[in-house]
Amino acid sequence: MPAYFNNAQDSTNTAKISWRSFFTDPTLVALIDTALKNNQELNITTQELEIARNEVRTRQGEYQPFVGLRGGAGVDKVGRYTLPGATVEATEIKPGKSTPDPLPNLYGGAYATWEIDIWHKLRNAKKAAVNRYLASVEGRNFTVTNLISEIANSYYELLALDNELEIVRQNIEIQTNALRIVRIQKEATRVTELAVRRFEAQVLNTQNLQYGIQQRIVETENRINFLTGRYPQPVARNSQNFNDLVPATMYVGLPSQLLANRPDIRQAEQELEAARLDVKVAKARFYPSLGISANLGYMAFNPAYLLKTPESLIFGLAGDLAGPLINKNAIIATYYSANARQIQAVYNYERTILNAYMEVANQLAKINNLAKSYDVKAKEVQALTQSITISNSLFNSARADYMEVLLTQRDAQESRFDLIETKMQQLNAVVNIYRALGGGWN
Repeated sequence: MPAYFNNAQDSTNTAKISWRSFFTDPTLVALIDTALKNNQELNITTQELEIARNEVRTRQGEYQPFVGLRGGAGVDKVGRYTLPGATVEATEIKPGKSTPDPLPNLYGGAYATWEIDIWHKLRNAKKAAVNRYLASVEGRNFTVTNLISEIANSYYELLALDNELEIVRQNIEIQTNALRIVRIQKEATRVTELAVRRFEAQVLNTQNLQYGIQQRIVETENRINFLTGRYPQPVARNSQNFNDLVPATMYVGLPSQLLANRPDIRQAEQELEAARLDVKVAKARFYPSLGISANLGYMAFNPAYLLKTPESLIFGLAGDLAGPLINKNAIIATYYSANARQIQAVYNYERTILNAYMEVANQLAKINNLAKSYDVKAKEVQALTQSITISNSLFNSARADYMEVLLTQRDAQESRFDLIETKMQQLNAVVNIYRALGGGWN
């Protein structure tokens, strides 16, 4: 058992929690609700599900008897000096009444055909279609899981960008005040024009940062709008107290629960079973098939006699047994292809399971390391924030160089950015492991 799973006695699994309970932000919940209704990719997957359902109905109808109605009319003229023509000439419909020439023909009735599924060829084909339908269901569930996680990650990124923009604006205000003081000091000949220009460049650089962040905000908003099936518009959110958000505690549970919850694993399992049945269907094509056909109806040359029983009554019953004998290359090729697809499905199943375990292991390690990183980064931010006040005081009292002030402000700004980035990564890691465990679709 992989070490990153809880012990066997703990069967709690976060993936079993509904996404409505897992995500507590009402704005985020509303966005996910909208996406589940309007997302185009999800709607496309829903139609694929309908196609797979209709395929099951098609396969089910193939091994059941097919009954239909048939009717028609025609006329037949044969040569007088032929055996059929001489027979018609010598035959009387009634005493003293010759057979009409040309001879009309009216008929109507029911017919039925049925292939007896001796080798379960048709029945296995129907079961394979059912498995592919179930695989389509799991595919849609996997799409739902990914959609929910993508919206949540984009939403948290948007909150982080809002906070970065607020930091930039605060720094612009701080640096503008510092520039004003430096200009006053320059007039008092305490500093040179070089210091003024360096502070001015620092302000301009910080102002430039806000435009890049604003562009990222627009792009992130439109990514959310695209996922929710909306045209570009502002996305409602509450960015306050972003740094106070606490990542949810994750419970991984048992390895068997990962296999039961992950939709992509369940999809690969259904596709594997369908491939196994396809091999049986291909193998059954080597054996003879038994078919039964029957018909019952009326036939006459005159509508007045069409329903006359039993004279106009016709019926038939036949059975046929046919099987391949020579030139079975197409059947052999189909059989080999089915075997290859089955092996391919096995590899795909194994790869899907391995990928799922790797995702869980990576995200668990990421959550643990990011928690430690955030604590250290928060202390760094606190220290650098205090150093800004200290450097300004030292500079005003001519005990520090203006470069120390500039470097301190730059380092503090970068550290606050890093802190927000770390918080966003923490929240994204929680969302990603929720997805990796197979949560959100049920």
